[in-house]
Amino acid sequence: MKLTPGKKRGLELISDDDHVVLATAMDQRGSLGKMIKSFNDSISYEDGLSQFKEGVSEVLGNQSSSLLLDPEYGWSAASKLNDDIGLIMAYEKTGYDASEKGRLPNLVDDFAVQDLVEKGASALKLLVYYDHKEEEKYNTIKKAFIKRVGDECKQNDLLFILEPVSYSAEGFGSKSAEFAKKKPEIVEYFMTEFSKEEYGIDLLKVEVPVSIYNIEGYEKYDNYDPVFSKEEAVNFYRTCSEKSLLPFIYLSGGVTNEQFIETLHFAKEAGAKFSGSLCGRAIWKDGVQPFAEEGKEAYCQWLETTGAENLSKVKRAIKDTATPWTEFVE
Repeated sequence: MKLTPGKKRGLELISDDDHVVLATAMDQRGSLGKMIKSFNDSISYEDGLSQFKEGVSEVLGNQSSSLLLDPEYGWSAASKLNDDIGLIMAYEKTGYDASEKGRLPNLVDDFAVQDLVEKGASALKLLVYYDHKEEEKYNTIKKAFIKRVGDECKQNDLLFILEPVSYSAEGFGSKSAEFAKKKPEIVEYFMTEFSKEEYGIDLLKVEVPVSIYNIEGYEKYDNYDPVFSKEEAVNFYRTCSEKSLLPFIYLSGGVTNEQFIETLHFAKEAGAKFSGSLCGRAIWKDGVQPFAEEGKEAYCQWLETTGAENLSKVKRAIKDTATPWTEFVE
């Protein structure tokens, strides 16, 4: 693929010197607010999100190649980043309307792409929930939605990262064995469909086709639920990688730090050529409790010790497993 100067500069800004993305995700809103409230109901939603993000940004963001934030609660956190750290901004509202069918996406209220560029964004990330077996009318809406954002990024010469997140239109739970059996086909579809030039996407942020705890032989994990053999999983990882015409990075998807690191090594051995990761909860999730229950000092100490070590483990794994995006970009 070939990138315009602005988009290539964005990819360079969010990557390390080896052209690998070592990004930390801190754009969670609704889910993070619920986690904080579960430990301390007296902290307001707005203050909890802003303060937690500030800590992650100042400590972990500055040890990453880039940080993903949201424009609703993340600007104070963005101000904590050093000048050499890339800033990725989310463009979608958190969650989806559960009362409506189709999980249709929506954009943040107060910012257009040009506003994010003016405020220093290096790249834009758009999350869209997608099941290729969903009713066609909903997927048609989503495809048009992605194209509009792609055109807006083209107009502003801003790197466009799409995060398609799988779900079951049939109603299977995201952690169920029934859904795990369908997920490889959905991820393969993402790689094929959203590599098409018409969407204007520059980098894909995707789930792995098979979670590590759904692969035979990983009994050590408490959530072990074998669905595929190692050989089957290897084929899914390799096939999905080969289908993508764009560089892609993996998201952590709510697994533990240990599981995500093992997943990266499994992907490498399977022949998947991913160019880094955008990892969030696997790094900072366990810091929510000290933040909510013990206050700023305990939270900062956790970030500087356990949080930093979690990030360091992911960084080492990425260094050992990722393929530089320069192999895919002219």
